Amino acid sequence: MLCLSGYQAVPPCRPPAIRDLRAFRSAYVMAGAAAEWVPVTEQLRLMAVHAHPDDESSKGAATMARYAAEGVDVVVVTLTGGERGSILNPAMDRPEIRADIAAVRRAEMAEAERILGVRHHWLGFVDSGFPEGDPPPPLPDGCLAREPLEVVTAALVAIVRAERPHVLLTYDETGGYPHPDHIMCHRVSVAAFETAADPECFPDAGEPWQPLKLYYHRTFHRDRVLALHHAMVARGLPSPYAERLDRWTGDDRPVTTRIACAEYFSVRDAALLAHATQVDPNGSWFAVPRDLEAAVWPTEDFELARSLVPTSLPEDDLFAGIREEVRA
Repeated sequence: MLCLSGYQAVPPCRPPAIRDLRAFRSAYVMAGAAAEWVPVTEQLRLMAVHAHPDDESSKGAATMARYAAEGVDVVVVTLTGGERGSILNPAMDRPEIRADIAAVRRAEMAEAERILGVRHHWLGFVDSGFPEGDPPPPLPDGCLAREPLEVVTAALVAIVRAERPHVLLTYDETGGYPHPDHIMCHRVSVAAFETAADPECFPDAGEPWQPLKLYYHRTFHRDRVLALHHAMVARGLPSPYAERLDRWTGDDRPVTTRIACAEYFSVRDAALLAHATQVDPNGSWFAVPRDLEAAVWPTEDFELARSLVPTSLPEDDLFAGIREEVRA
């Protein structure tokens, strides 16, 4: 069965009845408005789907570290090995690194996984690279962005059904920036959210499972960038955001959910630095002093794209609505 044939035009697959939530029995329930969480019998489960190794450390990493530290089972799925990524740290741009970049990036990912306290799956597809030029060159044969949507979705659905996450995190339809793998990551994640519960879709990929919420990252939205820019200027420091703000066009997507995670910014930074081929310790990632960032913008931000449970916006918890159903 071609579950994704004409996918953009078909209605979403059927979600399970809300009574099925009674079987979830999460690891925590919300105790009042103070966001103090009390243990129950099983773990909540969060899955973040990313295009390349290092994406998990630059988008939502402090949030994942917080949830993992609080007992949530956090899983990262990386669609490609980052084989065509450039080496962005001059100290790592050496012949022996370039000759074995795939293995190097796998080792970097393993270290970031350890630092964040998450588990990890490689989906096994090949990095498409970022095509540059006018017009851009064609994408290479065999790369992720040229794979049929159904093929990649089947692989992700198998992991969703095995891991049974309550929440999925991914990118919006722009990919966050126009890398073909990021855009494919969005398409595949949404398709998996919509089809993983349908027993007629990918029948050989395991027992059906319906994630309850789907979020998009809102890491670099204008309000956050502008607030950090003004704070840097007020402190008399050069802002790494001035040029970006000068060329900013269009309206931002909504932020519905803010996760307080400043306590885990240092964990995020350590995970970023584990990706030594991709992150220059003297580069713009670390231009904003962490005390300033924690004071000005102590959250990581998300957009709730789909929810199959009742919730009220704005949220301060990715599991809002899920905890309440489990507790009921």
